[in-house]
Amino acid sequence: MSYPTRAVAVECVVDAQDKLGEGAFWCPVEQAVYWLDIAMPAVLHRFMPANGRYDRWPMPEMISALAKRRDGTLLVASQRGLNIFDPQKPGLRRIASPEADRPGNRSNDGAPDAKGRFWIGTMQNNLGPKAEEIPITQKSGALWRIEPDLTATAVVTGLGITNGIAWSPDSRTLYVIDTMEQTIFAYDFDLDAGTLGNRRVFSDVTDLGYADGSCIDAEGYLWNARWEGSAVVRFAPSGKVDCVVPIPATRVTSCAFGGPDLDTLYVTTSRLGLDAETLQRHPQQGGLFALKPGVKGLPRPQFGG
Repeated sequence: MSYPTRAVAVECVVDAQDKLGEGAFWCPVEQAVYWLDIAMPAVLHRFMPANGRYDRWPMPEMISALAKRRDGTLLVASQRGLNIFDPQKPGLRRIASPEADRPGNRSNDGAPDAKGRFWIGTMQNNLGPKAEEIPITQKSGALWRIEPDLTATAVVTGLGITNGIAWSPDSRTLYVIDTMEQTIFAYDFDLDAGTLGNRRVFSDVTDLGYADGSCIDAEGYLWNARWEGSAVVRFAPSGKVDCVVPIPATRVTSCAFGGPDLDTLYVTTSRLGLDAETLQRHPQQGGLFALKPGVKGLPRPQFGG
């Protein structure tokens, strides 16, 4: 099928050479974009575009999702649980382990809702200690709701690869992806109660790569990174493909609006498992890319704990 394409300039702003770049989000206080490299040796990145400052912190285990806290520290989802990270005191301080009884699982994508809860997805671990890929043999993943007091509730179970957690601007719709199913699901979302229902298929497009990380723009359209699709795709609230924005990398993993006016889309990518020919064709694959898509994003909530 043919889809409309939006041709915009795309720049690699940090040639990070990430094995599996993920988890991008913008911090307006620091005017910085954070993201991470999941596979070991895992890394947490921070880039301040105004002055070009770039920081990276090695992590003791795989990390997969981030959220800012009110005191300026970060909530970090890692392979074994949830942690606090203070850039002034490097190291992870474990605060919760929702799936301590599932050592074969790891965390994946996550995001905070407008009430300050953190929603984190899990999956069967597919990465070894040397970043080698491990086959996924079961749908052991779940979507967890983490309250500010760290109470953890498994809200959806039986997921393969939990991804793309994002909300509509009015918080009445929650989007969740199961990448194994190549499907973006939409749920009715009760923000006050933190509950969801009425699951339906938002998009099951399969000819644009696999659905990965997502974000929402100010017009209520969903932007989705496409693994093996060399693009980010903008979906209308109806689920129809609005446009495709090509990215010079085959494995596109997450996206987030940032910049002083939230008009820059930052995009992470992955080098994991690619052959020499593909890496030669896209030498900056694994980098952080930036583009001006012509729309603005929305401020990201903080974790309330």
